[in-house]
Amino acid sequence: MVVDDGSSPDKEELFQLVEEYATVLHHDRNYGKGRALKTGLEYIQDHFLSDYIVVTVDADGQHKPDDVNKVCDAAEENIGAIILGSRKMKGNVPVRSRFGNTVTRFVYWLFTKKGVYDMQTGLRAFSGDMIPELLNIEGERYEYEMNVLLTCSGHQIPIKEVEIETVYMNENQSSHFDTLRDSYRIYKEILKFSASSFASFLLDYGMYSLLAMMTTYSAEGRNVALSNVGARMISSIFNYTVNREMVFQSEESRMQSAIQYFLLAAGILAGNTLVLELLVNGIGINPYAGKLFVECLFFFVSWFIQSHFIFKARKRGV
Repeated sequence: MVVDDGSSPDKEELFQLVEEYATVLHHDRNYGKGRALKTGLEYIQDHFLSDYIVVTVDADGQHKPDDVNKVCDAAEENIGAIILGSRKMKGNVPVRSRFGNTVTRFVYWLFTKKGVYDMQTGLRAFSGDMIPELLNIEGERYEYEMNVLLTCSGHQIPIKEVEIETVYMNENQSSHFDTLRDSYRIYKEILKFSASSFASFLLDYGMYSLLAMMTTYSAEGRNVALSNVGARMISSIFNYTVNREMVFQSEESRMQSAIQYFLLAAGILAGNTLVLELLVNGIGINPYAGKLFVECLFFFVSWFIQSHFIFKARKRGV
């Protein structure tokens, strides 16, 4: 099956040839890779039983028939897992492809603590009963494939890689990937959370510094706990509101998500304060430098719990 995602008129003859061998689904305009994949998955779901393996293959000539068979066989042996055709980036690989995969791999590991070598491969295989969940994943363009892997991590769906041959034709000039625009789409969820956290950090750090200057010294040292707790109470209210409405666009009830969020905030605050007390009054680190270090440490804990357990993203229609 082939999805024509709004190709130009000069490709019409090619699709007529393809129709002799496969079902061709047409978009009236270019909707993006994510939407094209969903169109194909919807067709399969509507026309076949669930006892089959689906393999997605990019149209730019990077994937060879033997490798398609290889990931298909792996999916049959690992029902319930996503199989990735993993290119090990050997040989003459375009710089932007090598760099993009390295950055994406690092960002994914940073937020999931799971290692996937080839984040951008379009050669993927999975069992048909996974289609309903895949259709509910957000994303219409290149970000969709990244969101699939993030969802797999959050839902404990196994990801397995099978090494395939690395093929780039004409320096990958046929790719429609726009480095800036599509990279933003891929990373935007993480970027939004980072921006929200940074704004909350600035508010928290400003209030902490103000309260630290206002509190007096004691015999044991600076009143770090009071300053940290007061600042965190203010910044937490701000952070909860922004994350719920703008970052995760949660569909959970306000009461439920608020209770969960502030329980998380209380736990992080306790850990944050204990570590800060140890660094400042125990080891003697500068209180402002200590605050910076502790905030970076707990940033990742907060992101993981909020994204996977507290705020469930509002689903888009497919």
